[in-house]
Amino acid sequence: MQPLYFYSTDVVWTGERHGDLSAPAMPTLPVDAPPEFRGHEGVWTPEHLFVSAINSCFMTTFLAIAENSKLDFVHFDAKATGKLERHEDVGLMMTLVTLRPNLTISNARDEERAFRILQKAERNCLIANSVKTRIRLEPVITVADQLAA
Repeated sequence: MQPLYFYSTDVVWTGERHGDLSAPAMPTLPVDAPPEFRGHEGVWTPEHLFVSAINSCFMTTFLAIAENSKLDFVHFDAKATGKLERHEDVGLMMTLVTLRPNLTISNARDEERAFRILQKAERNCLIANSVKTRIRLEPVITVADQLAA
C-alpha cells in the first residue's frame, strides 16, 4: 500500500484583501489579490503562488532526476509565466504555464541527455500533473566550456 501524505496551510484575513498564509514549522507569508483585482503591489498572490508551485516542483523534480542520472551540471534556473484568461465554462483560469529552464552542463556530450532529463522532469512534476493547466517547456541548455570561449 502506498503511503499517504498530507500538507496543511492556514490563511487568516488581515484586512482589505490581505491575509497571512502559514503552515506548521514555516514562516508566515503575506498574501493579497493582485493589483488588477484590487490588491496591492509587492505581495504574493494566489496567481504567483500557483505558478511558483509548478516552477519549484519542476526544479526539485529535475534535481532528483539529474542526481539519479548522474548529470553533471553547473547551473540551473527556471523562469515560469502563467497565462490567466477567462473561459466561458469556468470563468478565470490559468490556461498555460510556460517553463523556461536555463541549464548549464559541464560537457557537450550530455546535451541531448540533459534535454531528455528536463522533459522527464516536466512530465513527472507532481504539481503540474495535478492541475488542468497546460504546461509548455522551453529549455535553454548551455555547455560550460562554450561559455568560456
